[in-house]
Amino acid sequence: MAELTGRAGEVIEASTNDFVAQCYELYESPPLGSLVKTVDEAVEQYAIVHNATTASIEPGRRPIARGRDETNEEEIYRSSPQLLKLLRTEFSAVVVGYRENGRLFHYLPPKPVRIHSFVYQCQAEEVESFSQSFDFLNILVNSHLPVTVEELVAASLRRMSQVAEDPHAFLVAGGKELAVLLGGEFNRLKGILSRLESE
Repeated sequence: MAELTGRAGEVIEASTNDFVAQCYELYESPPLGSLVKTVDEAVEQYAIVHNATTASIEPGRRPIARGRDETNEEEIYRSSPQLLKLLRTEFSAVVVGYRENGRLFHYLPPKPVRIHSFVYQCQAEEVESFSQSFDFLNILVNSHLPVTVEELVAASLRRMSQVAEDPHAFLVAGGKELAVLLGGEFNRLKGILSRLESE
């Protein structure tokens, strides 16, 4: 296994089809649609980031406005350094595949990832390898998530296209796969395709 770099956070909640990870640094969540992975013994699980939040570490206690007398946001954190300890950034990711014994599968793994597993942002080579197949799109278009599925699917395809040899051809191929998956759901398909302009 190659040396792991780009650690994005640590799993604090997990289920068969998704997990929540806490970032080590405030506001440092991977972008929407990013491919991330966890490593559990010999199994690597791949997931796509679908949501991020920053909130108080105490449930039910909301942050209060503190910047009335400050000139910019940085001054707020400088005058109240404890804020960095009282807030946390988390991100959620939907599991879209796994690698075991050298084989890559574009469907759910047998078991959820373990709590406290490290989450890594996938490097360009891994993203390119994973996106050789669009089978993972079936999981995404059938997910029930806080962000609209159309936004997530488009964001993930745009991000993956950035490492493709021919980004435009990649997006066209992804659009064709979606046309098959979504069948008669023309409005959903149109919503995704309209968001597929390369970043």
